[in-house]
Amino acid sequence: MHPQATSANAGPTFEQFLSQHLERDLLRFTTAGSVDDGKSTLIGRLLYDSKAIYEDQLQSIQQSKLNRSTGPMDFSLLTDGLRAEREQGITIDVAYRYFTTARRKFIIADTPGHEQYTRNMATGASTADAAVVLVDARKGVLPQSRRHATIAALLGIPHIIAAVNKMDLVDYSEEVFRRVEDDLQELALQISPSGAQTIHCIPISALEGENVVTRSAKIPWYTGPSLLEYLEEIPIADSNSPEAFRFPVQYVIRPDDSFRGFAGQIIAGSVRPGDRVVALPSKQRTRVRSIVTFDGPLSQAGTGSSVTLQLENELDLSRGDLLVSEDGLPNIARKFAANVVWLHDAPLDLQKRWIMRQATDEVRVQATKIRSRIDVNTMERPLASQLGLNDIGIVEFEATRNLSFDLYSQNRNSGSFILIDPLTNATVGAGMITENLEKANRRADDDVAGVERAAEASPTAPVAISERAHRSGHHPGAVWLGAQSSLAAPLERALFEAGLHVVPIDDVHHPGEWSEGLVRGLYSAGMIVLYSSHQGQEQKKKLLSSTIQPDRFLDVDALSRDADDGSLLQQIVAWVEGLRISRPRENR
Repeated sequence: MHPQATSANAGPTFEQFLSQHLERDLLRFTTAGSVDDGKSTLIGRLLYDSKAIYEDQLQSIQQSKLNRSTGPMDFSLLTDGLRAEREQGITIDVAYRYFTTARRKFIIADTPGHEQYTRNMATGASTADAAVVLVDARKGVLPQSRRHATIAALLGIPHIIAAVNKMDLVDYSEEVFRRVEDDLQELALQISPSGAQTIHCIPISALEGENVVTRSAKIPWYTGPSLLEYLEEIPIADSNSPEAFRFPVQYVIRPDDSFRGFAGQIIAGSVRPGDRVVALPSKQRTRVRSIVTFDGPLSQAGTGSSVTLQLENELDLSRGDLLVSEDGLPNIARKFAANVVWLHDAPLDLQKRWIMRQATDEVRVQATKIRSRIDVNTMERPLASQLGLNDIGIVEFEATRNLSFDLYSQNRNSGSFILIDPLTNATVGAGMITENLEKANRRADDDVAGVERAAEASPTAPVAISERAHRSGHHPGAVWLGAQSSLAAPLERALFEAGLHVVPIDDVHHPGEWSEGLVRGLYSAGMIVLYSSHQGQEQKKKLLSSTIQPDRFLDVDALSRDADDGSLLQQIVAWVEGLRISRPRENR
């Protein structure tokens, strides 16, 4: 046969095959959900049906004496590798598995479902592009499923898929699936009332392999893609996206006096030689001279690339410093607010300092206030005085020095952090920054200063609510105590002693109906009013909630009903303290 004919009929060379493989994009996804919902079984089925299991590994599983499934092989053993995991039939640690299809490469993080291992779930989900939340079709949406979906949403995972598993145990009933789907859509609205976060539901049977890799004939009423088909179609963010450049310095490379480079991983944006950058916290400006890698210099590097940058100027940088694009500076502040998942048995202590690790930087921080805690059953955010194990809440922090950060909604890498106990070195919490408190305070100061300038320009102008707030040092507010009038006196005394302008309104001092004029008048006067009543409660509470802006109104009925009076008083005082405003600085 002619040599050229043989070459034409031959398949791709190894180099061509490798090039095609490397060009496929990579999707990282995590499994989540309650215990025994079938997460490990699902991953085992994905690996088995996509032919990503070595023959000796398959034989080992088939010959295993452990088989908790009803089929010939326990697919969960493909991911549950620890002895304790196999003995107990649960997932404890995060297991990472890799497989590939003709369209895409995948890295799966199999995370545990038990509540005590929620910290491991948060770890596995922190770098995911998608989350597959498993729901047992028989049990519906359980509290741990809700907690994991909430954590996935807080982590900014753009794609949340609900795999309604064990459909074979409900005879592939469409009615059962639709009922679970309705509950999941309601959960999605509770997590994101604006509708920005969606949950895509897919019926499957991981054990039987129905609708996992290929579409199932046993589910004729479902016309959507199988789970794997959907995962193959999910869009992935471009590593060379136009977002602002962020490069935390991890290591300084200086083998001799002729080379000085800064090694690290680009966590956002892209960079080219010649780009202008700013070094933080020093705020020195320079240009990138070259991008160095083991395989040679690059003309461009994007998000996720581990490179060494040489700069045109000799800057004194070290681990923890940050190189950013000149036209996209991050927030620089000491005070910030964050969504926090608490991961330690001991509750969050407001009197203690923690080590905050953000990218490659470390700094001491102290939690100054717990704004609220998320109730995973109702998705409401009641006031809280502490965060316990696996609780999720909004917490305000203050660092010992300025930090450079982005909001988590803008950049997951530079807007996230972990908290470490300096005594035990244990990771106690994970956080996602939501607000720069110093910028918010500056805006409030500027608003008040603007009102004052307007008043100076027109001395006869009426006094504005913001002027009164600046004079008294706090915004007006209303606290609805309802029938708990016994709290009014001690609460009034506590707030009065704290220097706040407070007044109680009850059935004795104002019997009968309360008018809108009364409520508006007290609010305009800048007062913090404690309302309690045993008569016409619903009408009076509705009047308050419709007259006063939501962030200035506290409904004590929404707080924990199990709390005693002392705990309620602490929560109310903490909320009222949040009404204080900072005065504008003299030298502006």
